[in-house]
Amino acid sequence: MAMKNAGNIICVGSLLWDVIGRSGSAMRAGSDVPGRITRIPGGVALNIAMTLRRFGLYPVALSAIGRDAAGHELTAACADLGIDTSLVYRSDDLPTDIYMAIEGANGLIAAIADAHSLEAAGAKILRPLHDGRLGSAQKPYAGIVALDGNLTEMLLAEIARDPAFGAADLRVAPASPGKAERLRPLIGHANATFYVNTEEAGTLCHQNFDDAASAARALIDLGVARALVTDGGKSAAMATGQTVITAQPPQVLVTRVTGAGDTFMAAHIATEAKGAEPRAALDAALMAAAAYVSGDTAL
Repeated sequence: MAMKNAGNIICVGSLLWDVIGRSGSAMRAGSDVPGRITRIPGGVALNIAMTLRRFGLYPVALSAIGRDAAGHELTAACADLGIDTSLVYRSDDLPTDIYMAIEGANGLIAAIADAHSLEAAGAKILRPLHDGRLGSAQKPYAGIVALDGNLTEMLLAEIARDPAFGAADLRVAPASPGKAERLRPLIGHANATFYVNTEEAGTLCHQNFDDAASAARALIDLGVARALVTDGGKSAAMATGQTVITAQPPQVLVTRVTGAGDTFMAAHIATEAKGAEPRAALDAALMAAAAYVSGDTAL
């Protein structure tokens, strides 16, 4: 039976618990400082889905969540947020994934992403796109699909050549600079938009960039169909073909960084889905990300 929200955006990737320690002090390796520790629903796919909901859209999540206590809590939290997890793969053997980060006044100090259950579940999370619930190889899903780099490179390579994704508008983001290489199989995909920062662009292009515009151009030269590149508080860029658009993000006091890139990506997707022109969509995404990092957007 087809999903009632099949016309909306599918978010494929990590749904997990974020454990974030934040301090107002500048930190370095070995620092021991007072601060606050929070545990909130997170993961790239879930962060994207939460922002899409704030824009009035109804995302459908495809991921892996354990049938443990943490998994039951997470699915209940997703329901409260209005995110459809009815097609998420639930495992009896795999625990619910978790992400842990430490943030100081000088930004992200360190983070560990334990997404081993998502990686172990592999292609099982994609069954609804093959068995007719969301689509199939014969009748592929034709809407927007957001993919995150917590999927394995092998699975992303399968997606790149899978007929079930042939009609989809793919929006792709690495989960971190260390996982940017996993996106390589999707370079050259005609319908793929990459959302990266300058460091992640550098990893993909095997060079360093001084600004987002040069990074975006290099990604297009590499074979990416469309690229959006952010650079913290500096100018961001979007490149398609020979066209490069740049925009300056609002200057705000940064109170958190984890999830900022996911917020930017989701806001851009949502604004485009509502018909915005390229520059307006880029500006709206930067505004949303700035509101998020300043703490003006609720978690």
